[in-house]
Amino acid sequence: MLFNSIDFLLFFPLVTAAYFLLPHRVRWVWLLVSSYYFYMCWNPRYVVLIALSTVVTWLSGLLLGRAAQVEDARRRAFLRRLWVALSFAINLAVLFCFKYFGFFWQNLTALAGLFGVTLRQPGFDLLLPVGISFYTFQALGYTVDVYRGELPAERNLFRYALFVSFFPQLVAGPIERSKNLLSQLSERHGFDPDRVRDGLLLMLWGMFEKIVVADRIAYLVSHVFDRYMELPGIASVLAVLLFGVQLYCDFAGYSDIARGAAEVLGFRLMVNFRQPYFARSTQDFWRRWHISLSSWFRDYLYIPLGGSRRGEKRKYANLLAVQLVSGLWHGANWTYVVWGGLNGLYQVAGAALAPWRQRACERLRIRKENPVCRVLSAAFVFLLYDFSLLFFRAPSLRAALSMGKRALLHLQPFALRGDALYTIGLAKPQFQVMLWALLALFLGDLLKERLGEVRPYLTRLPLPVRWAAYLAGLFAVLLFGMYGPGYSEAQFIYFQF
Repeated sequence: MLFNSIDFLLFFPLVTAAYFLLPHRVRWVWLLVSSYYFYMCWNPRYVVLIALSTVVTWLSGLLLGRAAQVEDARRRAFLRRLWVALSFAINLAVLFCFKYFGFFWQNLTALAGLFGVTLRQPGFDLLLPVGISFYTFQALGYTVDVYRGELPAERNLFRYALFVSFFPQLVAGPIERSKNLLSQLSERHGFDPDRVRDGLLLMLWGMFEKIVVADRIAYLVSHVFDRYMELPGIASVLAVLLFGVQLYCDFAGYSDIARGAAEVLGFRLMVNFRQPYFARSTQDFWRRWHISLSSWFRDYLYIPLGGSRRGEKRKYANLLAVQLVSGLWHGANWTYVVWGGLNGLYQVAGAALAPWRQRACERLRIRKENPVCRVLSAAFVFLLYDFSLLFFRAPSLRAALSMGKRALLHLQPFALRGDALYTIGLAKPQFQVMLWALLALFLGDLLKERLGEVRPYLTRLPLPVRWAAYLAGLFAVLLFGMYGPGYSEAQFIYFQF
């Protein structure tokens, strides 16, 4: 069940209405049932996997709590490490089996072939369960939090199951922390019209990002990536640039809808994107992009590896390792590993060259807060990240390199003049709507960058102006949204991860 589907437009109001009508003591049970139904709409059989991850991490939390009471220090430390290791081993084994086994076997077969050995293809092919990387990492984060003593183990299995499966953020995040969401499951949430209004506004903005911007750009991007050998190189450049916007609007749109839906119900989910294309350094970019995953890797991988505490070389190695793992988290393909490696190198280069940039700015008397300098820095960071997305979007390394080569050797910068621009996936009216939508997106993000949160300012406007803005947003989605045949919804990109 997709957020941008008719099914969800029926499901969410019914779940919300029943939630507020039911007594407080059973509301979480209703949400648990609704969340499992939501997940089972994709493939009922794979609900076993989320249940397994839930039970394993819940038991590990209880066992960690018991281990903490053992008097012998050595035995206590051994048991605590054992339960954490088992929790990680079981969950990562399931993740490997369903997401990475095919990739592993393909590369093992290729390696064996170099030595003249032929390996027989396994006789099974597993489908990738929706959201498995997201809920696995959320559950493992709980295990680590209990291990560190940052929260007590949850004793109610079913309440913990709701934490893992909470439907607004189940299949594509944000990857919530147990310290934030678990405690909210016991809170009493009354019906608050202002909160409901704010949540619906956030959902509407997310729908705009997804249906009006991302899904429209997807037509052009898919057309060019599928036919780049027949098109001038400038088309590839344009497609890669626009894919950066598509990916942002697709994923940020999902996150905003998820946060808005949770807010309607009374829950507060973490912000997952904070205007990343306004970042002026690669380090700042990753503090703004997919924040729930970036902070997860920071807290549960980068810092345990030593972070920046063991010298510059170790810091750079840790940064690169985290980005490589992040690339592999996104998908079982070398393209994602290269994408992660490039972004790791960007961060290493940015950190290593920071003193040089500082001295150069001082000698040239360049003020970093100068508007021109800020725009150029943000544009440079965007172009660096956007180049890495060539590998993220391409089906293979060969295709990515071929597309990049064609863009360089057959650029033909003026080949898309005039009506030629409207032959690469979007007709003229659709292309013009895309430009207006991009302008609205930029202005919206600019306001958020300046004000922090736009909704409080919007709701203080005079009533006629306020309702004019609400209706303008609603009609923009209804009139200019991209709908397939029979109003079929387009899947979110991050569902494949």
